[in-house]
Amino acid sequence: MTNATLIILGATGDLTKRLLLPGIGSLIAGGEQADLDLVDGLTIVGSGRSERDADDWRALVQEAFDGVKASGGIADGILERTSYVQADPSEPDGWKALLDAADGDELVVYFALPPAVVAKVAEVLKDLELPERTVLAFEKPFGNDADSAADLNEVLRSVVPEERIHRVDHFLAQRATLAMLALRFDNRLFDPIWNADDIERVEIVYDEQLGLEGRAGYYDGAGALRDMLQSHLLQVLSVVATEAPSAVDAVDLRDALAAALRATRVWEHGPVFPNTDAPSRRARYIAGDVGDKHLPSYVDEEGVDADRGTETLAEIALEVRTARWAGVPFVLRSGKAIGSPRDEIVLTVRPVRHRPAGQTGEGEAERIVLGFKPPRLALQLTAGGGSMPFGLEPEDVTANLPKSPVTEYGEVMRGVLGDDPTLSVRGDVAEQCWRIVQPVLDAWERGDVPLEEYPAGSQGPSAWSA
Repeated sequence: MTNATLIILGATGDLTKRLLLPGIGSLIAGGEQADLDLVDGLTIVGSGRSERDADDWRALVQEAFDGVKASGGIADGILERTSYVQADPSEPDGWKALLDAADGDELVVYFALPPAVVAKVAEVLKDLELPERTVLAFEKPFGNDADSAADLNEVLRSVVPEERIHRVDHFLAQRATLAMLALRFDNRLFDPIWNADDIERVEIVYDEQLGLEGRAGYYDGAGALRDMLQSHLLQVLSVVATEAPSAVDAVDLRDALAAALRATRVWEHGPVFPNTDAPSRRARYIAGDVGDKHLPSYVDEEGVDADRGTETLAEIALEVRTARWAGVPFVLRSGKAIGSPRDEIVLTVRPVRHRPAGQTGEGEAERIVLGFKPPRLALQLTAGGGSMPFGLEPEDVTANLPKSPVTEYGEVMRGVLGDDPTLSVRGDVAEQCWRIVQPVLDAWERGDVPLEEYPAGSQGPSAWSA
């Protein structure tokens, strides 16, 4: 049984309702005994600058738990203890009421706040007397560039040690990402070909049909590259490209992931994308239909500043300069308002060196595919047995990965509440991710890469389909 309090800053936001509270509920509904021990006795204190009735807050927690079928004594206890405190966490006076509401000698503070506010709150925390076992957890983005990320890290480490700082990136808890570790290191079939001699190209793609969905306040200042590629997809790249750690733990695994990102650079070996020599391209959606929903042009969405030139679709080409991967392009892509979105990790295998004469057909490129939603594994192979005796035809072998009863944010909260940072982003890695994308951001700022357009509901600009 735990003796901890979880304070959620920014608790009135969508993330708390849609992801964070259901994640905690999933530990109750589907977790192992160790998960139940983490939340049994937990006190949750929601906080925001706006006023909220205590019964309304409790109803919000109840609704989140009901959505994942979390019930029983542990759930009832959390609901009985939970409270809401109106406070401004960037002011010292706001913390008196927050700490008075905390119960027990362990404190977890979850920042569902923008980076600029996080920095202000962290400065306040430096001068407060906090419980010895205090853990801080943050949502991305971690700063706005490498310098601001480094400054933020310095402030945070003056409050608590690095091992008690959780920089949350829920893509590290995606089933596909976790399955990548097993696929790579526990299958003799794949281990020998996981290198530049056998892999021609790696793509990490996460498109979505959703448009802006009222998020202009955050998204218009970020765009697809900062929102998705700089954080989520670079973390996935590190798992694909890493060397085998000696152990899957907070030290060895994170050391290995950090080493892969330290070796990552913008692609410099010639064209990767059609019709351009640039290692990146960007676009923004205009009016169109996604399924049965009509979306206006991005620039006409409420709260958007058209002069910012924010992209809603981004692709960048990178290289991991190690003996294993040098010369292989890693293409990262994410876009909004895509008609038939892809969300997958794709490794394209190089063609065989020799194909016997007398076979008909060429087959297609062989690929290893790990899909995010639903989590799935597909092998796209060349097989015989077509209409001709020696004909070649592409065949897919697919399997759905087992669905975890614990949500991605449940995995995140397991680490945060259990003080295990294995699946959180280390401080130096947060800085490395900004370093990797900075040349692309600089090129876009100079206007070296045009901002193209695509109709909502399409796959992107027509020229990209080549």
